[in-house]
Amino acid sequence: MSKVLTFGEIMLRLSTSPGTHFSNIVSFQAHYGGAEANVAVNLANFGYDVAFASKVPDNALGLSVKRHLQKYGVNTKPLLLGGNRLGTYYLDSGVGERSSAVIYDRANSSFASVQEMEWDFEQLFENVDILHLSGITPALSEKLAEISLRLVKEAKKRDIKVSFDINFRSKLWNHDQASRTLAKILPYVDYCSAGKMDAIYLLGIPENQTEQDDTDYYYQKMHEKYNNIEVFYSTKREVHSATSNSLQGTLWKDGKTYVSKVHKLEPIIDRVGGGDAFSAGILHGLVTGADLNYTVSFASAYSGLKHTIYGDCNPFAIRDVENLMENGSAKINR
Repeated sequence: MSKVLTFGEIMLRLSTSPGTHFSNIVSFQAHYGGAEANVAVNLANFGYDVAFASKVPDNALGLSVKRHLQKYGVNTKPLLLGGNRLGTYYLDSGVGERSSAVIYDRANSSFASVQEMEWDFEQLFENVDILHLSGITPALSEKLAEISLRLVKEAKKRDIKVSFDINFRSKLWNHDQASRTLAKILPYVDYCSAGKMDAIYLLGIPENQTEQDDTDYYYQKMHEKYNNIEVFYSTKREVHSATSNSLQGTLWKDGKTYVSKVHKLEPIIDRVGGGDAFSAGILHGLVTGADLNYTVSFASAYSGLKHTIYGDCNPFAIRDVENLMENGSAKINR
């Protein structure tokens, strides 16, 4: 199987229980997670050789993060120790008409404080076939934006496929900042997670005024702007309430769009990590050369399953996902 390298920040997530609020909280559920770390865990769960490059403090929390990743089979050799603190964020879990809310506490974290390229390219990219990172990392600092760009350039020099999830976070940077950075990174990307809103507000694609289907139109226009990108993918989510969504996966390649069935997600136990599960599912299909209808259907089902459990990590095996795809129901497996 292909060797995958992911690069980004892993954090401690402290979540309220449904039906509580930050203003009167007495306890939190604790989980470790972050976009790139989640993709690493998900792919390791499928049997891939995956390494996660990041930096965590040299204390008990840093050791706990390392053990968390190792428990799932992720190679932590490029996980550096140092800095002052582990990034943290708080999640107020929504229910019904009350949406979830996030408060970040990640300033001056060990990873966000990185000021130079601390990873050796030769060691980092040894036998690597795919590099995966997201727009969250360059949003953390100008220095990490520079490092992200260096990584994708170096990967392309070594004929390594680059996977990039735009993953825009308005609490980390604005549209203009993101657009300028993306314009530098995307010319080196092979697989890209980007949807309609990304196309309009970050990539400068004019809104669809034609009779063409929105999905086809925006994928086509993004490819015209960045014809180096072989595959675009994203999800369409209809939010009925905080605990009831409809989800459909889409994938574009060689001028053709592929869509999954619509998954009704109700009740949602934990939405965080659903997009990362989708990305991991897409990468699994692309690496194995699977049929693209299968690939987008697999990724959507895998993402749907993630919504049924607490925490960022998705523990379901390939056979579990394919069982859902085949049976399409929650009937008991006997």
